[in-house]
Amino acid sequence: MTNTFELTVNGTAHLLQHPGERTLLDILRDELGLKGAKYGCGKAQCGACTVLIDGSPARACVLRAKRAFGRVITTLEGLADPVTGVLCPVQQAFLECEGAQCGYCLNGMVMTAAALLQNNPSPTRDDIRLALRHNLCRCGTHLEIIASVERAAELMRGARND
Repeated sequence: MTNTFELTVNGTAHLLQHPGERTLLDILRDELGLKGAKYGCGKAQCGACTVLIDGSPARACVLRAKRAFGRVITTLEGLADPVTGVLCPVQQAFLECEGAQCGYCLNGMVMTAAALLQNNPSPTRDDIRLALRHNLCRCGTHLEIIASVERAAELMRGARND
């Protein structure tokens, strides 16, 4: 059975017809062409598929799209300014501090860090470690990732003081 539904992703409403049991990740990647969220484990264990739903990190690989109706969905692509393309402070900091190596975990790290910094603009290293603990990085870039989140916090505080 096919249902018509509306998903608001990165500020744009999309009217879609799909079987109700498809995952949000499938819809984002296959229907909307948003490739930031990656398929990793398919079990919500690695974080590669992380998106923000109403500002909180969610694993799109296991979340049924119908559970996202009427909610605000933000993907990696939605963090940058849609008009100018200027990166958000978290994205910029990950570039500056080389917080990615292979880049596969990058989506989950950036999205989780963005959510953390919205709720806690001055996190400690322990806060950062705690927030990112369920995002797996197999390249061992953990120190650079933590430095990236610390730098993003600095950039965000600087933007607020301007």
